[in-house]
Amino acid sequence: MKKNYKYKSDIKDLLQSYLSQKKMSGFKFENQTRELEKFDDYYYRKGYRGIKLTKSMVNRFVYGCGYEKQSTYCKKEILLKSFAEFLVQQGHSVYIPPIRSAPLKRRTYVPYIFSKEQLRRFFLAIDNYPKSSLTNRNLIDPVLFRLLYGCGLRISEALNLKLKDIDFKAGTITILCAKNNRDRLVPIADSLLKRFEKLLTELHAFSSQSDYFFTSSTGKRLDKTIALRRFWDYLLMADIPHTRNGPRIHSLRHTYCCHCLKNWVLKGQDLTNLLPYLVAYMGHTDFKGTQYYLRLTADLYPDIVEKIEATSGYLIP
Repeated sequence: MKKNYKYKSDIKDLLQSYLSQKKMSGFKFENQTRELEKFDDYYYRKGYRGIKLTKSMVNRFVYGCGYEKQSTYCKKEILLKSFAEFLVQQGHSVYIPPIRSAPLKRRTYVPYIFSKEQLRRFFLAIDNYPKSSLTNRNLIDPVLFRLLYGCGLRISEALNLKLKDIDFKAGTITILCAKNNRDRLVPIADSLLKRFEKLLTELHAFSSQSDYFFTSSTGKRLDKTIALRRFWDYLLMADIPHTRNGPRIHSLRHTYCCHCLKNWVLKGQDLTNLLPYLVAYMGHTDFKGTQYYLRLTADLYPDIVEKIEATSGYLIP
């Protein structure tokens, strides 16, 4: 599809109104927009007139190619179901397609959790990486990877940080438009804040508030692929085996959460009071994601299973 697509079907106004409503609600809706542009073109080319949505029309659009992934079919079904419900709200009688291609959710991957000794070797490898005038990784990486573990951030959240998102006086960072379109305020430790201040002085003396905090040597936002390659370098230097099961760069976030829960349990803290804070801090939409870490923590550290059952047995069987 062209970048500046011009809607031309009989339902073009409703399509654009639907998209506007979604974007005003805070949804990015980028891929969905392109898909609805295709649907508008399909509607126009097939000669459909008036405002209609029939079963045969939807099926031909969703499954017409015959060679797409099941997940792609599912995304189309969800989108057209949502649009059909919007049309009904506008007073139109249309077919609402069911979601029948949703893949079965099977959680077979077990997150990799670093040990304290592995983390020590990992950060030692970062701090002692050979210096070079061709890259700024010696400035960036000691702060970036400590942020991922120290605050449990997703790599995309860290790389999207701009100078204006960091409050050096309050010792907080603002995460904007993260997963599930959620914003949150994350406090950081004093030791990490000092590293932030040093990086600000050494790298951003002439930067504006709209510039990214973690940049490449060219001044652009550090690319996720480059960060991943560096992560593998440090694993090799730290003698930490890397297999298909991990560790992944996201394993630093998993480790933060499990270590946090472990420390709370060993200190005798009341998890029923603390879990809501961890949910908000991690940017989870509900307790399910955080409870998963609680189960994982119990599996990794059998010595605290008894304590978890005593304090939170009614939450986590």
